[in-house]
Amino acid sequence: MRIIFNKSVMLVDDSKFMRNLLRKIIVSNGYYVVAEAGSGEDAVTLYKSHFPNIVLLDITLPNMNGVATLKEIKKINPNARVVMCSALGTQDLIIEALENGAADFIVKPFFDGLITQLNKIY
Repeated sequence: MRIIFNKSVMLVDDSKFMRNLLRKIIVSNGYYVVAEAGSGEDAVTLYKSHFPNIVLLDITLPNMNGVATLKEIKKINPNARVVMCSALGTQDLIIEALENGAADFIVKPFFDGLITQLNKIY
């Protein structure tokens, strides 16, 4: 039996530290983290089993980058709400992600507006 959460989020980042930081911010603002992945491949697999309301997806991932992961998630669910997370200096990838259906992007590690952005797309 699968439990469906309102305001569910999947975190995808190869940094456990970054996932922990994001989880604290999200949970303290009424969202539920239903899955975490450290790679694009794991994110696609977990998306299929959890179908979160929102995916926070790092652009820079090993093997399968965030844009490729976004494309795979969009194949599963064209209406998936994916917010890309990016460090400075990846503007071309951010543009590519937005062109491929990302709902928004945030610049790591500056998460001051994260909840406002999530509320806007939720």
